Amino acid sequence: MASGDPVYAPSSSAEPMEVEADQCLDLTSCQLHDLSEVEIPPTLEELDLTANRLAAVDPRIGRLPGLRKLSFRQNLLDDAAVAPLSTWADIAGLQELVFRDNKLTTIPDASIFKGLLVFDVSFNEISSLKGLSKVSSTLKELYVSKNEVAKMEELEHFHALQILELGSNRLRVMENLETLANLQELWLGRNRIKTINLCGLKAIKKLSLQSNRLTSMNGLQECIALEELYLSHNGIQKMEGLSTLQNLRVLDVSSNKLTAIEDVETLSRLEDLWLNDNQIPSLDGIESALASSREKLTTIYLERNPCAKAPNYSSTLKTIFPNLEQLDSDMLA
Repeated sequence: MASGDPVYAPSSSAEPMEVEADQCLDLTSCQLHDLSEVEIPPTLEELDLTANRLAAVDPRIGRLPGLRKLSFRQNLLDDAAVAPLSTWADIAGLQELVFRDNKLTTIPDASIFKGLLVFDVSFNEISSLKGLSKVSSTLKELYVSKNEVAKMEELEHFHALQILELGSNRLRVMENLETLANLQELWLGRNRIKTINLCGLKAIKKLSLQSNRLTSMNGLQECIALEELYLSHNGIQKMEGLSTLQNLRVLDVSSNKLTAIEDVETLSRLEDLWLNDNQIPSLDGIESALASSREKLTTIYLERNPCAKAPNYSSTLKTIFPNLEQLDSDMLA
């Protein structure tokens, strides 16, 4: 599994609907420097300008009262270029706004969008989350990965937030999450975090802290809704605090400093277990260590541990786990 957080495709939580041609305009990868040659129907609800060369925002976009989704992903927009959007009252009904992969250095002013559900400013040069306090509390998905953010702040009012992506930044501390009671996915891979602190959150289903500076897994015990946990590429020395996570299906603790498989005896729903690139000496005790998930486990990675050099390594694991479909990089028949 890669050490960075998964690439995602923003998707509004609103109900899907069929969109007619004059309601949706997809200009992806047209190499446009501006929209002067493009006709923009006034009835547009979705406008996708991904992968162009735009350095300014066409003012006609501000005269689309039905616009709900707007993407400027992978363009050349800077802070000054996106500033006019905050004054365009006609598009205040926007629900999804994407500035991923541009040249922004600050959080754009999105205060006019009172019903915003998805906001994406990933892959920019943003150094601070200041400005998020103006973003509507209706927000369900916030993506700020691959920036230069050093502090988690101005998040407190996002009571409806379900997905928070802050991977590949400069974060050192998990903080100011207490009020995000509906948060289900938290992606914090590739930061500088040393300690797990979920601030009392209990609804999270997916958590990534890959490629940080963790030396302990402590701090997860109360996160009982957790289904997927990604902790690879850290300095963790002991598996602990896992026994209460009865809903866990995926556990990735590869590329750490583990010497034993522990605290997972009662996890009956575990399907994927990544333990490769650790220091586990032998297969002795693995059956009892994974007693509750013997029938459920379909994927296990143990390669590049001393135990993987044992004779009958493969056959032993296939015997212990009868429904295994993948062992290390090998798909099993």
